[in-house]
Amino acid sequence: MKLSETRIDKALTQLTAQAVPENHPVIGQLSELFGDHTFFIDAGGLNIIEPPQTEDAGPGTGQVVKLARWFDETRTNLVPQEPEYTALVIELDRAA
Repeated sequence: MKLSETRIDKALTQLTAQAVPENHPVIGQLSELFGDHTFFIDAGGLNIIEPPQTEDAGPGTGQVVKLARWFDETRTNLVPQEPEYTALVIELDRAA
């Protein structure tokens, strides 16, 4: 899902990651591969935030989904993987 600037800011207070800017040249390729999302890069790879799969997550939350991992320790190349819903649920509509 695409996040507003406000939601991106709230997510980043809860993640150790960087949002990939919308004007970054790689966004076109990422959108072709994974769809129209707000992308986040962290030490583990490439992630997005999607509506939670768990029923106990409240409204206004999102679940971190890992889409790609780093190829090696240089962290210069990503390898796509099956989407992996993580245990991390982010509060998007409330102050973190």
